[in-house]
Amino acid sequence: MGARRPSVAAQAVSEAARHAEAAELPRTLCDAACDVLAVEGATLSLFTDTPARQLLCASNDTALRLEEIQFTVAEGPCIAAASEGVPAVASGLREHVTPWPFFGATVVEQLPEVGAVCAFPLRIVDQTLGSMELFTRADDGLDASSLDAGSQVADAVAKALLPAHGELFDSSVSPQWQPTDVVRAHWSSTHQAIGVVAARFGLSVDGALATMRAEAFRTGQTLAEITATVLKRPPRP
Repeated sequence: MGARRPSVAAQAVSEAARHAEAAELPRTLCDAACDVLAVEGATLSLFTDTPARQLLCASNDTALRLEEIQFTVAEGPCIAAASEGVPAVASGLREHVTPWPFFGATVVEQLPEVGAVCAFPLRIVDQTLGSMELFTRADDGLDASSLDAGSQVADAVAKALLPAHGELFDSSVSPQWQPTDVVRAHWSSTHQAIGVVAARFGLSVDGALATMRAEAFRTGQTLAEITATVLKRPPRP
């Protein structure tokens, strides 16, 4: 059986990526995915289900908060899609209980405008690199044909990101993607703070991240805010 022909949506995303400048690639891919799939927001992240999670782009503040919630409570569609290698859907968030109770309850409380979330693994051959997440204001999210198109768009996104593998996988360098403050707060700074907490309390990386998550959950802050507190230096006299 031959390879499935890419959908029109996937082809449009691939075409947008070909014309994008390297520094704008994740943003271009997020915007293109939103356009072709008619959703209100998108995020791209690598290693989504691990402590080394790396946010590449969030198309708007709501999409960013969805990522922050999932990284804080350690569950949700984008984490499930990355860990299981298959699409994950949370629909009817305002009315139904999801398989991820902390995620569902927090979204209803903090993002009542979100009706459904769909996440797709970013895969190259048999390797899952991360996830692409989409949200809609409508409760029913994407229909069956749109979910299929979403999977193909995710494949196109993964292929478009692959040429930037040096920048993606060199953990010693923060990629020069925009907006740089968002990338830094949800990538290098978080990992630096995890290291500080691990050293300060004699914890493993997983234990340090769990401690930061617990503090974020207890205080209602984001992990980015906890990170900023951990890394804050006392003013010089």
